[in-house]
Amino acid sequence: MQDYVRRILTSSVYEVAEETPLDAMPLLSARLGVEVLLKREDMQPVFSFKIRGAHNRIAQLNPEERARGVICASAGNHAQGVALSAHRLGIRAIVVMPTTTPVIKINAVRKRGGEVVLFGDGFDAARAHAAALADKHGYVVVHPFDDPDVIAGQGTIGMELLRQHPGPIGAIYVPVGGGGLAAGIAAFVKFLRPDIRVIGVEPEEAASMKAAIAAGHPVALDQVGLFADGVAVRQVGDETFRICRELLDDIVTVTADEICAAIKDIFDDHRAIAEPAGALALAGLRRQVELGAAPQGALIAINSGANVNFDRLRYVAERAEIGERAEALLAVEIPERPGSYRAFIRLLGQRSITEFNYRFAPGETAKIFVGVKLTRGDAEKHEIIALLEDNGLKVIDLTDNEVAKLHVRYMVGGRVANLDDEVVYRFQFPERPGALLKFLEGLKDEWNISLFHYRNHGADYGRVLVGVQVPLRTRADFIEHIDAIGFPYWEETDNPAYRQFL
Repeated sequence: MQDYVRRILTSSVYEVAEETPLDAMPLLSARLGVEVLLKREDMQPVFSFKIRGAHNRIAQLNPEERARGVICASAGNHAQGVALSAHRLGIRAIVVMPTTTPVIKINAVRKRGGEVVLFGDGFDAARAHAAALADKHGYVVVHPFDDPDVIAGQGTIGMELLRQHPGPIGAIYVPVGGGGLAAGIAAFVKFLRPDIRVIGVEPEEAASMKAAIAAGHPVALDQVGLFADGVAVRQVGDETFRICRELLDDIVTVTADEICAAIKDIFDDHRAIAEPAGALALAGLRRQVELGAAPQGALIAINSGANVNFDRLRYVAERAEIGERAEALLAVEIPERPGSYRAFIRLLGQRSITEFNYRFAPGETAKIFVGVKLTRGDAEKHEIIALLEDNGLKVIDLTDNEVAKLHVRYMVGGRVANLDDEVVYRFQFPERPGALLKFLEGLKDEWNISLFHYRNHGADYGRVLVGVQVPLRTRADFIEHIDAIGFPYWEETDNPAYRQFL
């Protein structure tokens, strides 16, 4: 820690970065009953903390290294930090980005002086190409997190926090991707104020540091969810793991819906829009407070960035209510006869219905997909379910069912009679021309697509629900085919939302 404290105190970040404010969150504080503060790294020149570590690393280069130029692989905030830092110092910067990178991010890097090289379908291919270019041309690689100078640059945030809030601090919540930000903040804070808890926060679908600590060494996750793309790291660094394992007090994981709710909290208090990774720490803070696990004293969350595609806000707004536990999604069976809908609404009383999907189908019961606004969270949801069941209605809680939230709610009424051998899979397709064709090529003629739903959420990937008629004798061949494609997938054939409505 002494070495890192020295590096932090002598860092060069303020040549390009700014000391960002530590803002109160009065609305959220009143709701949670604790003092909540937000460190505004979204206000940096590149709208992310990444400029700190990138510049501190590049500033340490000797004249010979500067003459060779620098290179990095990144599709986001690190790329912009490297480009801006190198431009300020008069150093050539090559940034390798996947071909799927949105144009807005490519243009942002070019605007800040970086030379963009587009290569590969994803980050791993781009990183390998960057390494090959570095070997061939002698460029200096600027790692996004697993480098002592990068870690020290991020650690200047911890230095600012202790100066900005000298009073009692219960905990600092830090987003964790590769671990550089958490390692840097923990090294400084634990050296001077070991009483302050430093808590890492990861998405449930990309918890690489939690997996590493459980295993005792960095491990590569089979796949990671891409919603919080700023922290979608399959494997943490060796140095960041060493520091985080020793100094972090806990790691909290949160859902995408909880992140959406935290984005809304930041907007409500500051009229600022955080990217999903930027709101990650606040989501972890909220979860610990609601579970009664947060320590006494002020609670600080790091807003790590604001680089979000505008189109993605549709998805955020749609899911924030669920993340706040302010909406319940239910599948309910009611009698298929006149007056049943009116009787159902009477049971709900004065509660607001946010969604109602129904289509007539033969039979004695009607299956409806309904959203209900909640004012008292899960406790009220359970009361509603009990009320409906006490009145003879069959209810399935779909509030945390991904297939229901992403697809089925838009497809109610899609039953087909005599549909044999249908299996259903959920995929993440890259948002690029040819992705669907890649899936379709190689499908046998006897594998008939019987269901397909896609919705763009403004991300670099699309979420797709596919139903295919696959005879039992060829199931193994089908699995081999979709494995070879390389897209993340999950089988949903037994999902209750699919069974009820499709």
